[in-house]
Amino acid sequence: MKDMQNDPVAEVPDLLADWISREQLARALDLTTDTLSRWEARRQGPPCTRIGRKIFYRRAAIQEWIRSQEQAHPVRKVRGRS
Repeated sequence: MKDMQNDPVAEVPDLLADWISREQLARALDLTTDTLSRWEARRQGPPCTRIGRKIFYRRAAIQEWIRSQEQAHPVRKVRGRS
């Protein structure tokens, strides 16, 4: 049986506990990962950080970004020709 007190892996805190991946956020917001990628390129979406090839979003930053999108009287964007 392994001794948990001497196991260095057991002592490491979950460093990504407050972060979610692009895939997780896309599922939660019912978006595609391509949309989140496009928002990142245009600096439109929630702030993110890159670790290697992976993109992560801090949960608190996502919630703040969602709050910032709130409007008293949402205006529907018109597409196409007027």
